[in-house]
Amino acid sequence: MKVEPQNAALPAARGTGVPTLTAAVTRATPAVTAGTLTGTLVLAAACWIIAVWQMHGMDMGTATQLGSFGAFIAVWVAMMAAMMLPGAAPALLRRAHASGVRAVPLFAGSYLAVWALAGVAMYGVDRPHGTLAAGTVTVAAGIYEFTPVKKHFRRRGRASTGSGFGFGLCCAGSTIGLMAMPAALGAMSITWMAVITVLACAQKLLPPKAAIDVPLALAIIGLGSWIVIAPALVPGLVPSM
Repeated sequence: MKVEPQNAALPAARGTGVPTLTAAVTRATPAVTAGTLTGTLVLAAACWIIAVWQMHGMDMGTATQLGSFGAFIAVWVAMMAAMMLPGAAPALLRRAHASGVRAVPLFAGSYLAVWALAGVAMYGVDRPHGTLAAGTVTVAAGIYEFTPVKKHFRRRGRASTGSGFGFGLCCAGSTIGLMAMPAALGAMSITWMAVITVLACAQKLLPPKAAIDVPLALAIIGLGSWIVIAPALVPGLVPSM
């Protein structure tokens, strides 16, 4: 009976050269697969509960104030774990397949460290702002979806087999436009947190397709233009008096 080596290459998605989530699940041992996926999803779900609890009543749209650094970074790390870990499941499975399940926590921790640093940067620059700034940032986020930089980091993130920190840098480079949107529209908005989670996870788990990516980018640009032209018609953008 032929036994395939433990470290053999994972099958790639057609035309991408990138291992699929299904391939990673199939090739890893059942215990490693179950442990990695269960731990990832349970941690993400717990962080969702923590983030929603901490963010309750904090959303003021473009007028949101981040509060003290300690309070903000605690909320931010919970948010990033909730939003980003589900989409990182293929990378975590690749790490578990290559180095064993014990290597997964370090990989995940160094991955989230990148997002923690992004939170530090955001805290330094984000202030209550007007709808013109919010709309401009949103339009820029849509335009970023078309750039070669975005495509490069998205491709690298789907193929990354290095460190968690390196994977985090690729992930940040790929989703920086999407992540700029909640910062501009409401940093403590649970609604925007959920929307960006869906979009970011979809882009990590699905191969690039112009039929989906182009309309999405145009929709983001359209939203930004709408905010600039008629901000009062955008729900939750400006706190009610």
